[in-house]
Amino acid sequence: MKIEIREVRCKNELKQFIYLPAKIYKNNSVWVPPIYSDEWKYFNKKKYKHYKYCDTILFLAFRGKEVVGRIMGIINKEYNLLKNEKTARFEHFVCYDAAEIAKLLFEKIKDWAKEKNMNELVGPFGFNDKDPQGLLIEGYEHHPVISTIYNEKYLVRLLEGEGFTKKTDLVAYNIPVPEKIPEFYSRIFERVNKNNDFEVLEFTSRKKLKPYIVPVFRMVNKTFVDIYGFAPISDEEAIEFADIYLPVIDPKFVKLVYKDGKEVAFILAMPDISQGIKKAKGKLFPFGILKILRSGKKTKKLVLLLGAIDPKYRGIGLDSILGIKTLRSAQKKGMTNIDSHLELEGNTKVRAEMEKMGGKVYKKYRIYKKEI
Repeated sequence: MKIEIREVRCKNELKQFIYLPAKIYKNNSVWVPPIYSDEWKYFNKKKYKHYKYCDTILFLAFRGKEVVGRIMGIINKEYNLLKNEKTARFEHFVCYDAAEIAKLLFEKIKDWAKEKNMNELVGPFGFNDKDPQGLLIEGYEHHPVISTIYNEKYLVRLLEGEGFTKKTDLVAYNIPVPEKIPEFYSRIFERVNKNNDFEVLEFTSRKKLKPYIVPVFRMVNKTFVDIYGFAPISDEEAIEFADIYLPVIDPKFVKLVYKDGKEVAFILAMPDISQGIKKAKGKLFPFGILKILRSGKKTKKLVLLLGAIDPKYRGIGLDSILGIKTLRSAQKKGMTNIDSHLELEGNTKVRAEMEKMGGKVYKKYRIYKKEI
């Protein structure tokens, strides 16, 4: 039966777009659904601030009345202006294993991007580098952690069959939590504390943490300037980020370094809640949130979400202070391993730190590109 591509134009079609992966991956024991209330917010142009400076489009592929594929197109106009690029992005790409479906979806995205005067298509990549990015190319046996993509192997084949090539890779490390803090970290920790007037803030409640969200993201804006895909985050977007993650964050895994009344470094980690999301089938209510929170208390895996050090204070050991404080909290909670989240393959300094702690790459993701 002929494949037809249609732009999403109504709430029912958006519902089909959001829930399609659950149909495609229904027999996959590793796949974890998104939190669907967050998905509805993500696609709400009135509520999600990114639509103010991005052009977007959603397409569904139909075979008769059955939805068999989806894709989203994004043009971040602020980022393109900042980097002097004409780049369109694709995100939320998934379909059944059929080259024809992928071909027609990408033809639609490319035609849309051409109309917008773009000359390159990259992805999977969302509004910014905080969104899930990259197609999984290694580590299919491991379940995804929050804010990462999971896909079947065949999607890589379909994408490369359309002429997409590597833009950059990202890796995720599995790091064992040691029974004892390594001596070299302890020495650095003592030296930094002795010679500098730093204060480490640790938190016991989400309420106490919330006032620091905006200042922390202002620091991120200074720190992440050279990271691929990064664009400055507004105060509104920082609050939006907090609204999504604060309900499931354990404040004990947030560490903030202060000096002279100013934030100079931080790390944000959270217990892996993926199995709770899976048991809740992506739904927070009526009882899903309890399953998710319960899984966060039971899990032995910690996920590093975000961290930054003010450029003025790099290279003096603040990463060791943050690392030791995080490891101590992980030990107290009985954690056995840490997921580094995504690190760019070229970020050799951070990768060296992961490997110094015994970390091994256990997943790899690829962002693709194609001239249009």
